Amino acid sequence: MRRVAVIGGGPAGAFAAERLAQAGLPTILFDEKLAWEKPCGGGLTYKAYQRYPFLLENGAPKKLVTETRLAAPGAGWARLTLKSPLLIYSRYDLNRMLLERAVRAGAQLEQERVLEAWPSGGGWLVRTRRGVIEADFLILATGARNNLRNLGTEYSPTDMMLALGYYLPDRQEHIDVQFVPFLEGYIWVFPRCGHLSAGICGKRQPAAALRAKLESYLQRRGLDYRHGEFYAHLLPSLEPGAWLRNRVSGPGWLAVGDAGGLVDPVTGEGLYYAIRSADLAAQVVLSDAHSPEEKPRAYRNFLLKDFVCDLAFGAGLAKRLFLGRFLFGTVPQRMVQFMRRSPRFYALMQDLFAGTQSYRDLKERLLKNLHGTFFEMAMNFFFSRVLPRENPV
Repeated sequence: MRRVAVIGGGPAGAFAAERLAQAGLPTILFDEKLAWEKPCGGGLTYKAYQRYPFLLENGAPKKLVTETRLAAPGAGWARLTLKSPLLIYSRYDLNRMLLERAVRAGAQLEQERVLEAWPSGGGWLVRTRRGVIEADFLILATGARNNLRNLGTEYSPTDMMLALGYYLPDRQEHIDVQFVPFLEGYIWVFPRCGHLSAGICGKRQPAAALRAKLESYLQRRGLDYRHGEFYAHLLPSLEPGAWLRNRVSGPGWLAVGDAGGLVDPVTGEGLYYAIRSADLAAQVVLSDAHSPEEKPRAYRNFLLKDFVCDLAFGAGLAKRLFLGRFLFGTVPQRMVQFMRRSPRFYALMQDLFAGTQSYRDLKERLLKNLHGTFFEMAMNFFFSRVLPRENPV
């Protein structure tokens, strides 16, 4: 293979380019903006920096956060002290660090927008405003706003989540997660270096309604958003059935990160899956065990085995988690109450925040650990009602 073109310079594209160039494969990375900010980006779980230690061991500005507060209307709030801290970057700083690593590995960076890409002679032609270049293989890392309609995930309106928020010139040392009535999503406040990122993500609601909910919450908290910088962004949030037909690869191309819809449908977290899918895509491209014709199927199988089956199960859980009801209350209310009263549930939430507890194994863990007291028997019954019965993939 003579050259790979990576289209998109976010975390997924930058890491894929680094891996390919590091192995000696000529790699060109196209991105119009290079490093940029996002309202919802920058949070990395323990699972991410345990697997990829360079995410922690670098000189870029970052924060390690050990306290999270979850709140739901009618249930108050519960504190979660994290044994495995969350690592929080400004998305700009994280993106810049990953791009610099790609350049040091030997990737060629082109600050250009890709206008079109089409197959030609067993490879690809990629057109920018400057002209057309040839490539043998494509890695698609364009994010959710993909203008190359013949490549990457095909989204329906219900497969997207809107995230919007403010950068506020305030400080706090903990993370806030606020559940909102009748919203398949939540409000967050994240401490970053020098500012707070406060935002909301949700499905099936217009931007104006989400923004009003966020601003009302910030007013109640005494956080002045009027002088904060406003951002908005679309996130993939695939419905259960969409994982079955998700288009993550095709002849001569693989989609990574948001371009492949590879985002946690419960939390909206995408950075781990961006970096992990980039790693798997690079492995497939570099492998001599798969012919060029076999690489798309090999990549899909790698994703299924690694994390896609779990995310598909999570998609079935998300709506029940945010919008479900149980014993005259909402599911978020019961979760906050369980956190305050059950050490076993508190430990479960620790592992969910660390990224080390899969969605598919939740029911088995609950059945093994929740027994003995009436309260825990009631909680076990609660989760048997909330968790989906089977995996759609």
